[in-house]
Amino acid sequence: MPRAHITLDKQAVIAPVRRRTFGSFVEHLGRCVYTGLYEPEHPSANDDGFRMDVVELVRELGATTIRYPGGNFVSGFRWEDSIGPRDKRPVRRDLAWHALESNQIGLDEFARWLKLTDSEMMLAVNLGTRGILPALDLLEYANHPHGTALSDLRIANGTPQPHNVRMWCLGNEMDGPWQTGYMTADDYGKLAARTAAAMKAADKDLELVACGSSGSGMPTFGDWERTVLEHTYDHVDYISCHAYYQEHDGDLGSFLASATDMDYFIDTVVATADHVGYKKRSSKKINISFDEWNVWYQKEHHASDEVNDEWRHAPRQLEDLYTTADAVVVGNLLMTLLKHSDRVTSASLAQLVNVIAPIMTEPGGPAWRQTTFHPFSITSRLAHGNVIRPHIQTPLYDTARHGETPVIDAIATTDDDHTAIFLVNRDLHEAAHITIDTRSLNTTHITEATTLSHPDTHAKNTLEQPNRVAPTRNTTARLSNTALTITLPPVSWTAIALH
Repeated sequence: MPRAHITLDKQAVIAPVRRRTFGSFVEHLGRCVYTGLYEPEHPSANDDGFRMDVVELVRELGATTIRYPGGNFVSGFRWEDSIGPRDKRPVRRDLAWHALESNQIGLDEFARWLKLTDSEMMLAVNLGTRGILPALDLLEYANHPHGTALSDLRIANGTPQPHNVRMWCLGNEMDGPWQTGYMTADDYGKLAARTAAAMKAADKDLELVACGSSGSGMPTFGDWERTVLEHTYDHVDYISCHAYYQEHDGDLGSFLASATDMDYFIDTVVATADHVGYKKRSSKKINISFDEWNVWYQKEHHASDEVNDEWRHAPRQLEDLYTTADAVVVGNLLMTLLKHSDRVTSASLAQLVNVIAPIMTEPGGPAWRQTTFHPFSITSRLAHGNVIRPHIQTPLYDTARHGETPVIDAIATTDDDHTAIFLVNRDLHEAAHITIDTRSLNTTHITEATTLSHPDTHAKNTLEQPNRVAPTRNTTARLSNTALTITLPPVSWTAIALH
């Protein structure tokens, strides 16, 4: 049995827990919005047509900030299409996902949905096929109280109070050839800088996100961030990161180590941003908005016929069903985001419903939790106070993609009364015995010890078996004096709450 020793020191503070770390993402893609969030004929639908069974699951998930309306979708989006009387809204072609967009859900409706879930909106503007003036118009419509043409139009459309959106994305993945209107780093950086300066002239307190690379595997990665930030540094607050992972060719060991890649990705972007800051002699720090991250079976998507010559409304696209191993990786990726809370101050699990999502729905039928739902919801619920850096003594194992990797990973959070510890065992076959030194925490008892695992690492939750994989109480957890001991099953994610 592998053994590991972890020491927790409440003085080893990384940063406060950022509530925006537990954000998610709703894009007009597939069935995320239509028959996901919105299905007027569903038995649970409210007067706005929103599925209340989904609302309850989103609240349980603990999603804090929702990025909207894309994603690739935003680069062809005319926001004006999605406001006003629904029977007058145009149907448009969405080139990003080769589908038809009815525009029956827009800014005002989505804002009402956010109130049901107690979530904050993070709004993206179209810099792929549009530019400064449409972004300013959207800002006026969304945030100005009253007395201007567009704020009064919002009021006439039935929304008297401004939406007061604070966080804005300046386009999406503008380095990607798949993006409508993609461009070079120099061209995008200039456009983003001018747009950001204009938006902050309207409201200096906005928080603006410049597009980083759409993935660390892009040939321009690093140079893209540097060039974009050299243009935008004085005007923006964040640079974005996007990362997706999946198991390749049965190499589960490498897949379970995906968080080490995310860790390196974050460190690289932070170093690049700080390089630009030092070069500019600026005391300002650019933070990271990791506003797309998840497990995504991209290889299978590209091999499928999900996108074809038909123009369809809300087709089934990217409806990955997640495994136990996927959930362990998602839990570990979220742990890595917490580890970087000093610079990663916002993040969005992509996406929220049906499309590579923790929540699935069936039209006219039930909604259920994917395996990945559980580590996210538990972490969002338990993580409070400060993130503290643990000292971990653990065996290593070899991976084909990431070299030597720790078998055990951990992160902890603590406030005056509570400590939460999050753990992963990456061993494919053996349980691990963990000893945790808690003497600096003054803890008296365990209030919760929960583990997500399954004998079949590829077990999934489906419409027919929605609860096949679920967290269970870990009965091996023991707290004696200043030591906590626990046994972690192979390929597992665990959360412990101490009082």
